[in-house]
Amino acid sequence: MPVDTVAVKKKAKKKRVLSPDKATFLSAVFPGMGQIYNRKYWKLPILYGGIGALGYAIGFNTKYYRDYKAAYRDFIIQDPNNKSYLKFLPPTWTEEDLENPQNATWFQTALGNKKDYYRRYRDLSFIGMAVLYVLNLMDASVDAHLSSFDISDDLSLNINPVIVDPYPSVYSKSGGGVKLSINF
Repeated sequence: MPVDTVAVKKKAKKKRVLSPDKATFLSAVFPGMGQIYNRKYWKLPILYGGIGALGYAIGFNTKYYRDYKAAYRDFIIQDPNNKSYLKFLPPTWTEEDLENPQNATWFQTALGNKKDYYRRYRDLSFIGMAVLYVLNLMDASVDAHLSSFDISDDLSLNINPVIVDPYPSVYSKSGGGVKLSINF
């Protein structure tokens, strides 16, 4: 075999070995760096799109939670100087409509439900962000682990009949069987 062919084969077989620990550490320090280290650039828009969407959801739900929380508190206290609840009145209502006890009870319940609704989805958005962060770490680690996995065209499955024990004894029985052999 000529020397040039050996050098080409060595160069072709030499593969970049990635460290799963380094990929995970990089992703932990800055999300997405593990994917860059693994050279999986196409995953970055997905990751940052998820971070952006969840960040927006956190901000949106936090804003409305604070607004409804303040309105609920102000409605319960009935301080004449703090009437932040007025901006949440139904369009056809006026402040005089709240003097009716039935309307006031309904409005108080509605404010409390909205406050709880936005708190719940704010909390779920934080949980989603934590899950996305952990998935980012797992993806970087698993991708680095599988970087050296050999994917060749030599995948085969062989099924062969086999005799289990040709010389039976008192304690074992003779019989046939099937041997499955998978080559990677």
